[in-house]
Amino acid sequence: MARTVLAGTLWPDVTEENALGSLRTALWRLHRGRRPVVESRGGVLALSDGVQVDVHSFTRAALLVLNRPEALGDEVPPVLLSCGELLLGWDEEWVLIERERLRQLRMHALESLSAVLAERGCHGLALEAALTCVALAPLRESAHRAVAAVHLAENNVVEAYRHYEIFRQLLFDELGVEPSQRFRSMLPPRRYG
Repeated sequence: MARTVLAGTLWPDVTEENALGSLRTALWRLHRGRRPVVESRGGVLALSDGVQVDVHSFTRAALLVLNRPEALGDEVPPVLLSCGELLLGWDEEWVLIERERLRQLRMHALESLSAVLAERGCHGLALEAALTCVALAPLRESAHRAVAAVHLAENNVVEAYRHYEIFRQLLFDELGVEPSQRFRSMLPPRRYG
């Protein structure tokens, strides 16, 4: 990013000269006694090659889960279970778009991770992944189906029904609709008598 653009973004309420001075001071402080985290090349600033960016680590982990779940091994990428929102409090359009892209990627990865873990018999971690997705999007049916699928994989039919009923009530209260036939058909038929 060009120095003038970055300075204007970080210090929008001062003159360009003062903003550039503040940027020089900030860069000097960043480099004091440490490996450089920012490099300057012809008036353009960029992160140094050795800097790890959490968004890049998250994206790699999410795409691994979606594209090659067999490569996961026994480790669950903790970044999928515990990451926060991108640049919380920033409301520029590019941030909002990127934040939503990452949110959607995370939810798809969590649902996929839940299915992979349930298949491997790691039901506790599978449930954690599914419930993390539910917390991100309480009205997202596919996340609730992932929770019910884990319960069914453990033969906890009562828990699957209980979760279905909680979601059914939430969906009806919020939107006045019922869960899909796909969700209903996941559950074994109830037998009375």
